[in-house]
Amino acid sequence: MTVPPDARKASRPQDRDGCAALAKAATGIAGFDDITGGGLPAGRTTLLVGGPGSGKSIFAMQCLVHGARHCQQPGIFVAFEETPARIAVNLQGFGWQLDALQPKHLAFVDAQPAPDLVQSGTFDLSGMLAALEAQARFIGAKRIVFDALDIMLALLPDAAARRREVYRLHDWLNSFGLTALITAKADFDSTHGIGQQSFGFMQFMVDCAVVLNHSVALGVSQRNLRVQKYRGSAFDENEAPFVIGKSGFDVAVTRKLGRVDTDVSTERVGSGVARLDTMLGGGYYRGAAVLVTGFPGTAKTTLSGAFAEAACARGERTLFVSFDSDGSEIVRNLASVGIQLARYVEDDLLRLVSARSITGSAETFLVRIKALSQEHGARCLVIDPVSTLSKAGNELTAHGVAERLIDWSKADGITLVCTSLLDELTAGPGSSSPLHVSTLADTWIHLSYLVQAGERNRGLSIIKSRGTAHSNQVRELILSEEGVTLADIYTAGGEVLMGTLRWEKERAVRLATEMAEVTDQLKSVRLDAEEAELEVRVKSLQTELVAKRVEKTLRARAAMSREGEVSEGNSQMRELRGADDNAPPG
Repeated sequence: MTVPPDARKASRPQDRDGCAALAKAATGIAGFDDITGGGLPAGRTTLLVGGPGSGKSIFAMQCLVHGARHCQQPGIFVAFEETPARIAVNLQGFGWQLDALQPKHLAFVDAQPAPDLVQSGTFDLSGMLAALEAQARFIGAKRIVFDALDIMLALLPDAAARRREVYRLHDWLNSFGLTALITAKADFDSTHGIGQQSFGFMQFMVDCAVVLNHSVALGVSQRNLRVQKYRGSAFDENEAPFVIGKSGFDVAVTRKLGRVDTDVSTERVGSGVARLDTMLGGGYYRGAAVLVTGFPGTAKTTLSGAFAEAACARGERTLFVSFDSDGSEIVRNLASVGIQLARYVEDDLLRLVSARSITGSAETFLVRIKALSQEHGARCLVIDPVSTLSKAGNELTAHGVAERLIDWSKADGITLVCTSLLDELTAGPGSSSPLHVSTLADTWIHLSYLVQAGERNRGLSIIKSRGTAHSNQVRELILSEEGVTLADIYTAGGEVLMGTLRWEKERAVRLATEMAEVTDQLKSVRLDAEEAELEVRVKSLQTELVAKRVEKTLRARAAMSREGEVSEGNSQMRELRGADDNAPPG
């Protein structure tokens, strides 16, 4: 039996030289196919080992279901440890609908030894393999799983017999070209891998070996997966965290070198605080990661709540994940500062999720948050506070989780606002968050306290905002029934003034301004009066000048009149004298 030509063509990517690379069988497990460059080696055998509860059977069944449903590759599940009916019940919660795939696309074979089996002499797997061959031909199987093969091998008398049967199985698989997955239990540690257990020789026989590790760190469950070998293919050699969620395995992977960049947007979305939008040059960028840091009580939740309200007011579906409070508490508390979320919760635009009930590793939190966001269709996401991911037991993995959280939100175009709690006793001004998310965030807003004159007041500053001009000024964050506002601070003698001192300074400045205005008005009135007085004096002088001119004219006219009269009198006198002179003597 061989892989169909169409399937083989689809599963053979081209390497850098243009040659056909090793054919891969996709598993459908998020992240694992990225680590291996496409999935399990097609037509070859893979060994999957792990301790109790590490998820071996779930991994194997998920590979079969994906092959049968999406790759047109029917599969067989050979169970050595549990009955098929019990396995189907155990896996029912993952939504795989196994009944719909049986019997044409998925077949179960019960190969578990009887509980009362008494071994007499040796035996081999020939009979079982003959029956499997008939079953494989009947459904046209391309994939097969041998779950807990070590149960059967443990019945063999010695290591030589076990090795013989393993090679018999390997030859049978190679002859039919089946993509095979063998699961086995192993007691191992992360340093020595699977070489310490009884069936470690199988790892040298198979083409691919995958190790599942389930451990507990400070009471927190941690699951890791590592590809130990993969013949003929490059793969990621590091451990990758994984979780088992509602849909099965979810393996965490980070952005790889050379991966296509996600689309970026120049669209602005409001923060919910008008003056903060002004300080940011118009608000946050769509799809950006925003970090709000601060000590307890600095209004981190309030600022993120204002963003959620603004997003819902724009009609954007929003998910608010709180690690501190229940949803009803958030609605009540934020209503006291003018942020009304109840109506949006009722309209199903806003979903409030209390994450205090989520238990497990940081990876578990990430998977749950992603699932909730996708289920709600969120365009905006608030996590308050994201620093909870670094709680005891997650210190080594939390930073990687934060990286993948931001990478995922950017890839999906989700605007992410995270708050992060700082330790008031050890953190200084502008201190980084415990997860060092500040290095990954596009915008970093820091909230702080200023204690003076018996008051504790809140301050807001923008430490960074990539790709946009932003204010470098500190603003006082004021909470009231009317909402969230930002006010200018004052400095006096090198001291920053907030609260009552700022109010007193504002009042003093306001009074001084009013006094200056009154003084200016009085001065204007006085000048107007002086101007009017001068105008009166000018008019009086002008009148006096006119009178003088008239008097002068009259006097001149009188003088001229007198001169005329004198001249006329003289003439008359001369005439009279002349008459006397000319009279005849008497």
